[in-house]
Amino acid sequence: ARRAAGKTGTPTDPSARRTAGKAGVPTDPSARRTSGKAGTPTDPSARRTAGKAGTPADPSLRRAAGKAQGNPAEQKPVRSADGIVRKQGGHPNGKSKAMSKKKKKQKRAAFNFASGGVLIIAACVFIFSLYQLITMLIPYYSGGEEYDKIKNIAITADEEGKGFTVDFDALLKENEDTVAWIRFDEPAVINYPVVKSADNNEYLTKTFTANDNKLGAIFVDMRNSNDFSDKNTFIYGHHLNVGGEMFSELLKYENESFCKKHPNFYIYTPDGKVRTYKVFSAGVVKDTADNYKLDYATDADYEAYLKLCEESSNYKVEDVELTAQSQIVSLSTCTNVRDDERFLVQGVLTAVD
Repeated sequence: ARRAAGKTGTPTDPSARRTAGKAGVPTDPSARRTSGKAGTPTDPSARRTAGKAGTPADPSLRRAAGKAQGNPAEQKPVRSADGIVRKQGGHPNGKSKAMSKKKKKQKRAAFNFASGGVLIIAACVFIFSLYQLITMLIPYYSGGEEYDKIKNIAITADEEGKGFTVDFDALLKENEDTVAWIRFDEPAVINYPVVKSADNNEYLTKTFTANDNKLGAIFVDMRNSNDFSDKNTFIYGHHLNVGGEMFSELLKYENESFCKKHPNFYIYTPDGKVRTYKVFSAGVVKDTADNYKLDYATDADYEAYLKLCEESSNYKVEDVELTAQSQIVSLSTCTNVRDDERFLVQGVLTAVD
């Protein structure tokens, strides 16, 4: 028996050894023909009903095996802490919904961030604009108050403006550059002290009491004498966009009807004299025009100058006599339309009291 025996685990019958296949494969030829893959039932009917490898063939067992085999379709729904029912195992639909909600939250957060940024920028622009407006208005307010105080110190008049007198001693104590006071019946707001310095730029940004302010002051051209004895005396003042102070309302003389109703203005001087001037020309001129000429070599030159001024006017004023002996005052301000334009109102002396 020992001699006839083969290797351990191999049948001893020679015929059986010849028909033996690989280890683990049945030796019966008929069985080998009908055998299927390893681990698959040999009964054809059983093979037809067999499921995938590792899945019970019994349908009832297959239904119960969902959780053990990781089949998402057979897993029980689970209620989460937020009350939403979800299926276990990360169902694709549940995952896409979660991703969709996450994206919506991200978009909402981005929108809120952008909206917040826009609101912050708008608030900054508003605050900056308000600051600019306040800084622009403060000089008008403070400058207007300053000139009101000067009027209270220096001016005496009744409610109708009659008996108008100027205390030049009080004015000279405030500012030694004081040379005159100018007043209109209308526009009544033009009612200011007049100064003169060696520099035509000084009082562009400095008030009568030497405070830095965009209202500036009313001042005589540095080329003129202080006593208004020149043939032509230039006086300058600002045209302001807000408030109407200084020479802003001088532009009312653009209209002939206004000039006819209010043809005169007055210059008061420290010598106690009151000079009355009648407007004979009002119009827009270039800042380099010959209307700003002050030197006249001959009487003929001066008469030609007076004619030029009349022709530059928006209208012709009747009942005004202009000769080589005429003394005039020229009031100049900006138009606030073009930087190189000026509005010039000129009056001829008609009386000295």
